[in-house]
Amino acid sequence: MTENAPSGPAELLPGVSYVMPVLNEVTHVRAAVKSLLEQDYAGPFEVAIALGPSIDGTSELLADMAAEDPRIRVIDNPIGSTPAGLNAAIRASTHPIIIRVDAHSSLPTDYARVAVETILETGAANVGGIMDARGHSPFQKAVAIAYTTRVGLGGSSFHVGGVAGPAETVYLGCFRREAIEAVGLFDEGIKRGQDWELNRRLRAAGETVWFTPRLKVVYRPRPSVSRLARQMFSTGLWRGELARRFPANNGLRYFIPPAMVVGVVLGVLLGLAGIVQALVGATPWLLLGFAVPAVYALFVIVATVLSTRGAGIRVSLWFLLVLPCIHFCWGLGFLPGYLSLTSNIAAHTGR
Repeated sequence: MTENAPSGPAELLPGVSYVMPVLNEVTHVRAAVKSLLEQDYAGPFEVAIALGPSIDGTSELLADMAAEDPRIRVIDNPIGSTPAGLNAAIRASTHPIIIRVDAHSSLPTDYARVAVETILETGAANVGGIMDARGHSPFQKAVAIAYTTRVGLGGSSFHVGGVAGPAETVYLGCFRREAIEAVGLFDEGIKRGQDWELNRRLRAAGETVWFTPRLKVVYRPRPSVSRLARQMFSTGLWRGELARRFPANNGLRYFIPPAMVVGVVLGVLLGLAGIVQALVGATPWLLLGFAVPAVYALFVIVATVLSTRGAGIRVSLWFLLVLPCIHFCWGLGFLPGYLSLTSNIAAHTGR
């Protein structure tokens, strides 16, 4: 136990409820739950898992795990969405501290102890740390590097780190129950970005969202280009939706990827028109449009060289594909979300 950790008899420490939404996660869920059971926090705890309609053996696996350990409870989540699962697990849990867990994440053994300590020290409604993306394959390693650099997912502290203090949002989160119940829990109509939206309401209610680099959670990126593209498109779509709903809470960085997409597409179209000009004998000044995609391609190459030094040639080659995949899919999603052009945004969950 660290010098500043909560002290005293275990029964005097606030109880912790770990809440985890799960849907078709038979590959990852056992490791995620194992990391909760191995926490060194001395206070009481429970694990509330909201199980969506899974078809890959997750249901059977969780039934066996709950039968082996009474601290594990499985709650039905017929809707299957992340916010609905989180709310179901929170309502079924009992302790005053709520710690959100992702089935793709593995918590370090001191996570709950440090999180509770920070809540008690700061009085924050929500405390979170860094999404420590790590991969196994060269592709996943390239995605992990993109996640943790400013050229990939931007400069949010929970991606790139920073000093402890108030934040706009944090990864996952350790909540005071009364604070999130007071603002109505997660918005079940928001399938992605629900963390940001809940933290927005907490801050609007006068509460503090606190980032601390002492909390690090290992996150496993999507294992293929298609799944990464689907995830990024959905994330961008919902970010566009949230930017339109809450215009006062948007930073400039959210608009850079869609602006880049528009610029590159227009540049290519103008360049193609320049080729037509040349073919008909006119001055091909529109060929200058190719300068935009050329500048972006140069940016990707330079970013790859700087970001993947020492990672190996296979990781670097994947990064050349991963970075544009993140930028374009996110940006292409943002535009219909922001302009309200999608007919069924709720269907886009990024899975």
